[in-house]
Amino acid sequence: MAGGVSNPLGLVVLAFLQERPMHPYELGRLLKARNKQESIKYRHASLYMVVKQLLRDGYIEPQETSRAGQLPERTVYALTPSGQEELTRQMRELVAVPAKEYPRFEAALALIVVLPPDDVAVLLGDRLEALERRIAELRERVRPSPDVEWVHKIEYEYELALAEAEQRYVARLRAQVASGDVGTLWSGLHPR
Repeated sequence: MAGGVSNPLGLVVLAFLQERPMHPYELGRLLKARNKQESIKYRHASLYMVVKQLLRDGYIEPQETSRAGQLPERTVYALTPSGQEELTRQMRELVAVPAKEYPRFEAALALIVVLPPDDVAVLLGDRLEALERRIAELRERVRPSPDVEWVHKIEYEYELALAEAEQRYVARLRAQVASGDVGTLWSGLHPR
């Protein structure tokens, strides 16, 4: 066995195979049908590479291979007991243990002094408008629906909470920058 599944797409494959054996094409269709590509980076070629890695590591195994007419052979994969253990272990860790992530906006904030404060105030206003649109979209997605269970919207609820928190932060930061209260280093780099 390898050191574990570190790729979120690998976890998607294991989770879907927990439901039933499938071939990679079906896994990709299901991923798109459930909109998981909005939470997990997905490319068709990456899916096949991840399936190969999971097979190599013993987390999945071929169950059957078939061909329909002129179509290429399709191998249906099933989750192995070690794949089930790995999925459970990884999910427990992901849910329980906060991890440092590196969002692009955080990187921008770390380097924000390279921009003049007046530009930053305008750009933060643009970001606030974009956040307002995203928040409205997310609120629509999390609205109760009789044909979609709550648990299938949970990642949108999380994204909504993050977007609302970011909106509050950006509004405070924009007000501070617009007031001219940016400190001597920043104002020294960009005299008004």
